[in-house]
Amino acid sequence: MRAWLLVLHLPAMVLWVGSLLVVTSVLAAHCREAGVEARNALARLENKIFKRMVHPGAALMVITGVLLILVEPQVYMRAPWLHAKLLLVVFLVGLDLRIYFRAKAFQSGKIEMQRGECVGLLAGVAAVFLGILILVMIKPI
Repeated sequence: MRAWLLVLHLPAMVLWVGSLLVVTSVLAAHCREAGVEARNALARLENKIFKRMVHPGAALMVITGVLLILVEPQVYMRAPWLHAKLLLVVFLVGLDLRIYFRAKAFQSGKIEMQRGECVGLLAGVAAVFLGILILVMIKPI
């Protein structure tokens, strides 16, 4: 059972994080675009990425992660590296929500976004993902 959960958990994480990186890149291009048609097309693309990739990937990753812990709670709940990983996952959820709500407000014209903000969000997602990978691969604590 554990192996099958990992088979779902790992691609879901890649889908979630990868699509967050893509959507922040699209947002950066959206910020620089002046044409109305192009801006509308980029907004539709952002919405599709969130709806079809980011949030389904996040949901599957969280569900399989919880199930993995429930399958072997005595192993996982005593692992300090997992506690650190879970904290980084909470940060990643926060970044996901920030990107989503900022994109929605930007698309509706309520706020202006700068390319630098999008690049900063992209870097934040990449840094948190790298931290999660390091914790999972070397289990330092």
